Amino acid sequence: MGVGKGPESDLVPCPPPPTQLVSLASEVQDLHLAQRKEMATGFSKGPTLGLLPDVPSLMETLSYSYCYVGIMTGPFFRYRTYLDWLEQPFPGAVPSLRPLLRRAWPAPLFGLLFLLSSHLFPLEAVREDAFYARPLPARLFYMIPVFFAFRMRFYVAWIAAECGCIAAGFGAYPVAAKARAGGGPTLQCPPPSSPEKAASLEYDYETIRNIDCYGTDFCVRVRDGMRYWNMTVQWWLAQYIYKSAPARSYVLRSAWTMLLSAYWHGLHPGYYLSFLTIPLCLAAEGRLESALRGRLSPGGQKAWDWVHWFLKMRAYDYMCMGFVLLSMADTLRYWASVYFCIHFLALAALGLGLALGGGSLGRRKAASQPTSLAPEKLREE
Repeated sequence: MGVGKGPESDLVPCPPPPTQLVSLASEVQDLHLAQRKEMATGFSKGPTLGLLPDVPSLMETLSYSYCYVGIMTGPFFRYRTYLDWLEQPFPGAVPSLRPLLRRAWPAPLFGLLFLLSSHLFPLEAVREDAFYARPLPARLFYMIPVFFAFRMRFYVAWIAAECGCIAAGFGAYPVAAKARAGGGPTLQCPPPSSPEKAASLEYDYETIRNIDCYGTDFCVRVRDGMRYWNMTVQWWLAQYIYKSAPARSYVLRSAWTMLLSAYWHGLHPGYYLSFLTIPLCLAAEGRLESALRGRLSPGGQKAWDWVHWFLKMRAYDYMCMGFVLLSMADTLRYWASVYFCIHFLALAALGLGLALGGGSLGRRKAASQPTSLAPEKLREE
């Protein structure tokens, strides 16, 4: 879901310095482990991908933690990314204007859609007694435009955040490095030796990409929807929370990650109610998909994907209500007014999947399920 530490900060998508310091501590630990291994073996393997050249000083640590790019524009970034930006050998060769325009163009449209949807379907209406006198279909429908307005707001905020980074040339790497959001390059790519060679390279800003609007709206699974939303922080959660979770099950690890993510957002009960519904949805879709989808014909699987996408969107609509209403009373009042439909639907799907012998989500092959309804995912860049 979103970021920030309460309703007053919902429009500020920047991670606090402690998030970056956890990452820095891990990078320093990796450096120490590499140095000890080098001493034990007696030879150096040369530069390692993503490894720090040295332990940063206190001043360097503070500069990284309070770098204006991170405070003012938002996406989480590692110290290695920050250092690569400072040490960019030929910054003039790194493109910024065209990538910025390609990334920024949808923002005005999303902003207009946010203003329109939030005006026609104000959130405050859900807190009024008159709302609960409406028919059940009207109450069910209302969560759809509320989540739509929520998405449009964050799409604008995160696109603006990414544009701030792009304007500064921050997070740019050659396409050949195959950078991922949050983590940075995944392949070694030697720096160019001259301005001409630097200018001839093709660059991208995937390291600081924080939202994939198309993927968020049109991916099929709940699991994939999480990956396309707040992408740099999702990388942080996967790297430092999920991998160290005190459980081996994917669903239990996800529950642990969601619990800490809710705590990171703040102490409002709505965060916990929403985030802790996600593991139930993950377990349900994993079991039922494993039990049924593979038995269907190609046409049946396509129909399954459309139904799965529809239910995924309704699950996020439902969970968003807790995220925006914040209080336990308001959240449970709304969920009760729609008869806790997503909770009961997920429990029914989980029970059916178990009865049909569906395997756990961790053992299911990812290749059996497309991540998008479209044959080829569109990208802004």
